[in-house]
Amino acid sequence: MYIKLHYPFHCVFFKLHYPANSLYIRNFIPQTIWAVKFIGVMALASGVTLRSYIGKSFRLIFNRIQKRGVASCIDPSVGLSDEQKEFQKVAFEFAANEMAPHMAEWDEKEIFPVETMRKAAQLGFGGIYVQPDVGGSGLSRLDTSIIFEALSTGCTSTTAYMSIHNMCTWMIDTFGNLDQRQRFCPDLCTMNKFASYCLTEPGDGSDAASLLTSAKLEGDHYILNGSKAFISGGGDSDVYVVMCRTGGKGAKGISCLVVEKGTPGLSFGKKEKKVGWNSQPTRAVIFEDCAVRVTNRLGQEGQGFNIAMKGLNGGRINIASCSLGAAHACVQLARDHLTVRKQFGETLSNNQFLQFQLAEMATRLVASRLLVRQAAGALQEDRDDAVPLCSMAKLFATDECFTICNQALQMFGGYGYLKDYPVQQFVRDIRVHQILEGTNEVMRMIISRNLLKDS
Repeated sequence: MYIKLHYPFHCVFFKLHYPANSLYIRNFIPQTIWAVKFIGVMALASGVTLRSYIGKSFRLIFNRIQKRGVASCIDPSVGLSDEQKEFQKVAFEFAANEMAPHMAEWDEKEIFPVETMRKAAQLGFGGIYVQPDVGGSGLSRLDTSIIFEALSTGCTSTTAYMSIHNMCTWMIDTFGNLDQRQRFCPDLCTMNKFASYCLTEPGDGSDAASLLTSAKLEGDHYILNGSKAFISGGGDSDVYVVMCRTGGKGAKGISCLVVEKGTPGLSFGKKEKKVGWNSQPTRAVIFEDCAVRVTNRLGQEGQGFNIAMKGLNGGRINIASCSLGAAHACVQLARDHLTVRKQFGETLSNNQFLQFQLAEMATRLVASRLLVRQAAGALQEDRDDAVPLCSMAKLFATDECFTICNQALQMFGGYGYLKDYPVQQFVRDIRVHQILEGTNEVMRMIISRNLLKDS
């Protein structure tokens, strides 16, 4: 078990050689939490931007749960361990203080909030499920889902990019050799450098195994030619995890290279104008006789497609978790709106039709959360059903959470369509979750294939 104490600009891991349920641990964790609080207060007093992340926003986000029984049924902390509840509170606090106040501005002005993400990395959110020996937090897939859900309540678009960055860092940590892990992961975990995932091509979206970007071996370098489309962080990221063809047709001819920004032959297309996800840039990534060292290849030649799919299994849990955060925020916003908005002489909360709709929204949210967390556990345990469960979680959660957010907008009426109200941004930001990390149509293919393979 690792307890991570976060000081300004660095952190220290203490490995506890005691059973997780021992009296020592139960006593140590609360003391550690108070130490973190004290460190945060001292940081503020000294002018350091790192804050005390326990308390304030937990009250802002969850005071309704304590005051009104209706909210307890969607409480995202139900069923979590004490330790998970604590870092969930940290993530909610960060979302409320550092993200939510700027969400609309980042969207309107298309600002990539680099410094805010680096603050998040000081909390260990830059490499959540990356191993501690290269700067990661070493947490589980379930822990990661909990954190991304909480962060997404503050800004879904920014959290979604952080989830992609985490996926790329994990891929290097998992499939890279010791030199590659030590060369790339520490800067990625602190978010001094940012990472992008490069699989999709202009002519090959869902049919990823047909990608055309080529990498020809010449001496101790691969010469890359081709392009990637819809790359989150494209042009701004420092590290690109690229799937390319080093062999024949099909999945077995694909390899994975890490391409660094500034490499001759690497360029970028125009910044795309998008419906949502405006706090992260999206560009084409272009390779024109781009020479990449053989030492930047992850794994062996021909392993790239397998690496890409293993990354995406976690990516699907991550993006589903971001949808959960948006939906959770929208249920709370809709409920509060119903209690104050009056029509026909009474508040909307007295309208039975709207009561039933709110109930359905809450049910969809909790059902989605349970499925996502089940899939996260299966992936962590490397179970045989992990791949279809990740696909189910991504399919169900992104569909249902979009329905929740869209229904919340409808409850707000004309106000919901105004950019002065955050519900419309949640709708715009999570719509793309049904498309990326494998479209929901592809998720259905994966699930049905698993069901029918033994028939």
